[in-house]
Amino acid sequence: MAEGARPWRRALLWLAVLGPFFFLSYGLANHLASLRPFVLSIVFGWEAQIPFQAWTIVPYWSIDLFYVASFFICTYRAELDAHARRLLTAQLLSVTCFLLWPLRFSLERPETGGVFGWLFDVLLGFDKPFNQAPSLHIVLLVVLWVRYQQHLQGWWRAALHVWFGLIGLSVLTTWQHHFIDVPTGVAVGWLCVWMWPIEARSPLAAWQTARDPVRWKLAVLYAIGSAGCAALALHLGGWALWLGWPALSLALVALAYAGLGTAVFQKQEDGRLSMAATWLLAPYLLAAWCNSRWWTRRAPQPQQVIERVWLGRLPEAGAALQPTTVVDVCAELPFRGRVRHYRHIPMLDLATPTPAALRRAAEAIAHGHRRGSVLVCCALGYSRSAAALATWLCLSGRADSADNAVALLTLDCPWIVLKPRHRRAIEQALLLPESHGSLQVNA
Repeated sequence: MAEGARPWRRALLWLAVLGPFFFLSYGLANHLASLRPFVLSIVFGWEAQIPFQAWTIVPYWSIDLFYVASFFICTYRAELDAHARRLLTAQLLSVTCFLLWPLRFSLERPETGGVFGWLFDVLLGFDKPFNQAPSLHIVLLVVLWVRYQQHLQGWWRAALHVWFGLIGLSVLTTWQHHFIDVPTGVAVGWLCVWMWPIEARSPLAAWQTARDPVRWKLAVLYAIGSAGCAALALHLGGWALWLGWPALSLALVALAYAGLGTAVFQKQEDGRLSMAATWLLAPYLLAAWCNSRWWTRRAPQPQQVIERVWLGRLPEAGAALQPTTVVDVCAELPFRGRVRHYRHIPMLDLATPTPAALRRAAEAIAHGHRRGSVLVCCALGYSRSAAALATWLCLSGRADSADNAVALLTLDCPWIVLKPRHRRAIEQALLLPESHGSLQVNA
């Protein structure tokens, strides 16, 4: 009983803190923006054609009820705390944006009477037309939708999708926000969800400043790409503002190489990326997938390297795989095949794999090989997976050095790319202690 009561008391505490903070910080940002002599508006010409629908003030207001109730649907402490951190982060990020670059809603709302008019009057009592991008309404919508949809099934979940869709549309049909506020709100919402996963540490806690010069080179290149997209978006304006999405995506990838590592991609035990990572990184993920398919277009099928061991790219989505085990060392792309046993040891693309990661991958290959056939894969099957397989060849006694292991691999896979830095990492991996028992395999 005590365990069940504890989340309710904690939920009340979080609500008592976040509720006043919401109104105080939001009101402060509005007030400070109203003191400025000029506040910019970002508006497309076609937005004046969006029909004003007074009744949509009802779904617009309803998000407040969902906000309050969301604390009490959480069933255990870790879930509640992560959800509350998301809401707090949503407020902090949004209000920071409102203070740094306030925007003004530029259209004149029609006069409205009756109950709907009263709801608008109450809203305008504390909501001035300044807190625009990102729409805090949309930010909260994303955070709340993630929480509710995980607790609902069947028709209730379908009803949730419909109603939350109406809430999303209502920010436009109530003439509360311009269109630019919606995608920026979605981005900040997913960023809050990404920062505070329920069952794992925050990716920010994974920061370890990279020591590999290759990682820093890649971090700088991705940062330049991000800055270039952002500069083009701001310079060209209009629909070029959508370049803000790849700018955000590339910025996160740059942080992955600089210090956050594979935690940025939030690849889970089943091989899928989290919803938040998928949304935030979508432009990069699409480019990475196209790149992997282009480079492997002439050899899409895995190549058998040794009896019951295969090397190749990530299989197609939904493919029923013949190997008993898949050892996936790709951090950035999801695994969507069907296989009996799946092991994931994430490594960053193009960077030098750490000896510890290579050791874990080699142990996973050894374990899978005892069960049957094994596919070792990454985005292309050229580097990370080849390094993992070379490590296993040495540990299993099939090669007596990294150079010999690479030579053995190139007999069947001449396309692999293992540089001296990879070979040094393999040699270092061989010196690490075993973590999963004996790796000896019958030849």
